[in-house]
Amino acid sequence: MIKAVLFDLDGTLVNSLVDLANSVNFALDKFGFETHKTEEFKYFVGDGIPKMIERALPVENRDKDTIEKVKKVFFESYSVHFADNTAPYDGVKELVSALKEMGMKVAVVTNKAQEMADKVVTSAYGDVFDCVFGKREGLPAKPDPTAAIMTMKELGVKPQECIFIGDSGVDVLTGANSGALPVGELWGYREETELLKGGAKYIIREPAELLKIINDLQNKE
Repeated sequence: MIKAVLFDLDGTLVNSLVDLANSVNFALDKFGFETHKTEEFKYFVGDGIPKMIERALPVENRDKDTIEKVKKVFFESYSVHFADNTAPYDGVKELVSALKEMGMKVAVVTNKAQEMADKVVTSAYGDVFDCVFGKREGLPAKPDPTAAIMTMKELGVKPQECIFIGDSGVDVLTGANSGALPVGELWGYREETELLKGGAKYIIREPAELLKIINDLQNKE
């Protein structure tokens, strides 16, 4: 019996690529580094902000001090401009509402820093989610299952009662590592081959397809 759905944030609940790219590029430009096209950030995001900035920097400038100073300027920009262009994907708000109507718990598990995760989720979805679990000091990032498992405990559900859905290999691997059913989606930033390699049990192209998966699973029990 599926009782909860855990969502990735960037690339799953919201298309935040333009705002992330703009703020990273702002920080890179300030320090004289080459900037990147927005599309390139599809392969920079997913493992947290420090890793995104590291990937955006030239290889020879990926030392800890440089990452930290670029990250500081990034946050100064992003904390103001995080919602300039960021919005839910078509059909995802309706999916979340349908899940709630079915009595499901819904949560967000993201590698985005907790403070920014709270802001982005609230801006795009209000207070619909039962839990928002962002990157927290002292806890490992996805695909380590710690955040997902802690979220499940907060929701009062078991891993086998959960679906974990996201757009990257990191997300589906997190789902698998946590004991949840890993579902990959293709409206986000990554491709089907990555999701399958990460261990996705299902691949969906439209948000409403998740409801069919859940109904099919419930009917088999």
